[in-house]
This record gives sequence, structure tokens and C-alpha cells, in this order.
Amino acid sequence: MHCGTIILIKKKDILEELLTRSNLPYINILPEGRKDNKTGIALGVLKRDLRLFTLCLKNRPDILIGTSAEIGHIGTLLRIPSINVNEDDAGAVPLFSKLSYPFSTHILSPVVCNNGRWEKKSIKYHGYHELAYLHPDDFKPSKEIAGKYVSFEKPYFLIRFAKLNAHHDSGVSGITDKLALKIIDILKPFGNICITSERELDNIFEPYRLQIDPLDIHHVMAFASLYIGDSQTMAAEAGVLGIPFVRFNGFVGRLGYLTELEDKYQLGYGIRPSEPDRLLQVINDLVRMDNRSEIFKERRFNMLKDKIRVSEFMVWLIENYPLSLKYLVEEIEVWERFKGN
Repeated sequence: MHCGTIILIKKKDILEELLTRSNLPYINILPEGRKDNKTGIALGVLKRDLRLFTLCLKNRPDILIGTSAEIGHIGTLLRIPSINVNEDDAGAVPLFSKLSYPFSTHILSPVVCNNGRWEKKSIKYHGYHELAYLHPDDFKPSKEIAGKYVSFEKPYFLIRFAKLNAHHDSGVSGITDKLALKIIDILKPFGNICITSERELDNIFEPYRLQIDPLDIHHVMAFASLYIGDSQTMAAEAGVLGIPFVRFNGFVGRLGYLTELEDKYQLGYGIRPSEPDRLLQVINDLVRMDNRSEIFKERRFNMLKDKIRVSEFMVWLIENYPLSLKYLVEEIEVWERFKGN
């Protein structure tokens, strides 16, 4: 396997396609997928536990790193250190936290992430997951790639509809079709509209659908004038790229990393579903903002000054584990080496 690393995945969205397209070898330990109810989740965890256990017995890894509960389970059973990587506060993903954190050796998360009762086993870093692949030292947006999908003759706005059907999304609502039409009415006089969607789109939105290779979405996002959606990750991605974002869902105020991007660095706006009128007003204000691009570039610059190259830090942490933990505890000039250029 690549660089002595075995990549294990489960069936999720377009993950398998992205790995295949990136020529990264992997093993899918749950190709059949699972249902999102509690029974389906439990069965999925049991299947992954058994398959990971078999793979670990065969390959005897030195360390397990990932975002799934089973690495803690099997790590505990076989006495292999496990690092669970997450940036959602424990209170926002209670089922995942209870299934995984008690068994994980460490939890790797941003400084602003609240891991609840498991804070003592947390490894905190100055950054966000999205900076692992969108830090300016690692990602260079291409107008040539974006130009395959959008025209630069007019500004364009990126809208994203998420499914919001994961177990932790229960009771969480987002942008309705009725509200989306009002958003489009505000945006149309100012530029083109591009919609990507996890959920099935009503025919009325088809003229705005962005047909795009998933590998190219960040190039399109990097040149957008605004991002609007009910997805957490894409909002954070827009924020670290310096693109003003507006997210509209019930997770507002519950996720430390997005709250920091919104409140401290003013790179975006989180609006609850109970405030649709505020959503429309914020969008209206943003499209009319003078020097918007320059203002948000400056805000992004201020954010990046405080953050590290997350991918470089993670490589160092893992390659030097467990000695790297000693350096972090003693704070021996660790963080400066991971600052961007």
C-alpha cells in the first residue's frame, strides 16, 4: 500500500470516486453501506469492527488514524494506539462521541472544538480540517479549471443543498425550495447562479444546476462571489478560501470551528432556520457590499496568520508518534514550524 499506509473507507457520498480518481489505493470495508437509523448504525459499526479486526491481525499496524468509531474499538482490543480525527463539538454529534471517544487513545481536533468529558485525551491544533487541503501553500485555485464550468463575464454565486439525513442531523432543517427561490430572486440581478445538491432537485432549479467533476469544485468555489448553503463543510471551505459564506441550518452556534470563522474572523454568517428573513437580508447586504472581495481577502489573511499548515502538522504528528506528543506538551517551538509561507 501507498507509503506503508493502508487506506480503509466505508461507502459514503463520493469518497470512493475521489480516491479512485486520485489514484490512491484503498480497501472498502463497508461496500454495502448502511441505513441511517440506529439499528443500521449499530450493524454498520459491528461489521466494520469485525473487518477492521481481521485486517489489523493480518497487517499489524503501528497506529490507527481516522474518523470512525471502530478504530478505537479495535485499537483498544489489540493494544494499538488510535487517533480519532474530528472537528465537530462532542455535543453536536453525541452518538458518534459516545461510540468512539471512550475507546480512542487520542482525539485530534481544532483548539476551538469542545470534546466534552474527553478533553483530557484531546490533541488540539491551531487550524481547521479544511486547511489540510485548502491552505494557500497546498491549494492553488485554477481559473482554467473553473472556466470549464462557469463564465467569468459576470460574477457567480454558489448555492449548496445538503441532504441533512445523517443521524446527528435529526431535527435539523435547512434551505427549503420556497426560500431558495427568494434567494435566487435576490442574486439574479447581480450575476449567475450555480446550484449543487445532495438532495433531489425540483425541476424549477434545473436551469441553475452545476454539472461538475467533484475534484474541481474547490476551483469553482475559489472564484465565486458568495457561497450560500446548508452544508457545514462547504461553508468552512468557502471561509478558509476567503469567499463570504452564509450557512442556514440548526447547527448554528453548536460548532466551535464555524463559530470562530463567523464571529472572530467574520468570514461568514451562520443563520438559524427560525430566521429566514435575516438570511435574505444578509444575502442582500453582501451582494451590495462595496469592496467585498478586498474586505474578505483581508479577513482571510488575518485568519491564516493565526493558523498552521494542518497537513504538514498531521504528517509530523503521526511520523514522530508518540515522541511528538511530548513536544506538544512541552511546547518546544512546535507550532512555528507549521506556519504558512
